[in-house]
Amino acid sequence: MEKDLQKKGYFYAPERFADLINGLMCAGKEVVSPSDLSDMDSQTGFFLGASGSKARNSKRKQRYRDLIRKAAFGVNFMVVGIENQEEVNYLMPLRAMTYDAGEYERQAAEIRRRVKKQKDVTTAEFLSGFRKDSRLHPCITLVLYYGNQWDGARNLYSILDFTDIPKELQEKVNNYKIYVCEVRKFENTDVFRTDLKQVFDCIRCAEDPEKLHQLVMNDPAYKELEEETYDTIAEYTKTTELMQVKQCKKKGGRVNMCRAITELIREGRMEGIEQGIKALVETSMELGSTKEETLNRLVEKLSISSETAEKYLKQFWG
Repeated sequence: MEKDLQKKGYFYAPERFADLINGLMCAGKEVVSPSDLSDMDSQTGFFLGASGSKARNSKRKQRYRDLIRKAAFGVNFMVVGIENQEEVNYLMPLRAMTYDAGEYERQAAEIRRRVKKQKDVTTAEFLSGFRKDSRLHPCITLVLYYGNQWDGARNLYSILDFTDIPKELQEKVNNYKIYVCEVRKFENTDVFRTDLKQVFDCIRCAEDPEKLHQLVMNDPAYKELEEETYDTIAEYTKTTELMQVKQCKKKGGRVNMCRAITELIREGRMEGIEQGIKALVETSMELGSTKEETLNRLVEKLSISSETAEKYLKQFWG
């Protein structure tokens, strides 16, 4: 629950929400700006059972999206939803389709209320609750997956059983595609203009402590992270020690992640980094490197002092 709230809070910022859409769906082109976005109720409702006038007596099921916003384009707008997934949902095409259908139903209900009050409507328009020239605003759902491998369906066809169904009939069944971003495999983070780049990069390198350390030390942006960005990285990478050594500057609440990781290494409190150092030392031994060569490699690769490197060398050298 805490991680779920962390994700929602982080992506809620308009500049990040817009950056996410532009980066993942528009190849970095600034199609949506933060000022184009407006809030929406995350509750999605849809009817089960009868349609039309009988729907009022039907059971209504409520679901809640993780995040949803209106993106304005001139006089029109588009609805964009984000779903965060830690685990694969093998029914995700149906779930996303339900969310989008619920949004379209919500829009249709608003139009229906207006049409019923109008006098210049035809019989068909009155019965439909929808004028001939009425239009719904488009809706799309983006799935952010934080696991290692999305092996679930990416469209409705993949979860339908077409066995023995004639091809002529199969072709008449509408498909529904979903858009999944596998965060741990997303490498082209230069498409982002906000600190989404740093968050995505850290998540991608989370299981390689040495690579994570090099990433942080080589990117100056990690020296002045917003506090919620730092917290998000710590949560996603499961590096709880980062929260224990968090140091915020007085001005602007910025956090120096480089200093935090260096301190963890110096104090020997970052288990993941220690595992990376141990692997590096063992590899050097297997390659026949001398202690001095290994010491220099530790200093160079981990950006730590020779004293700290020597401490680890004594600890892990066989």
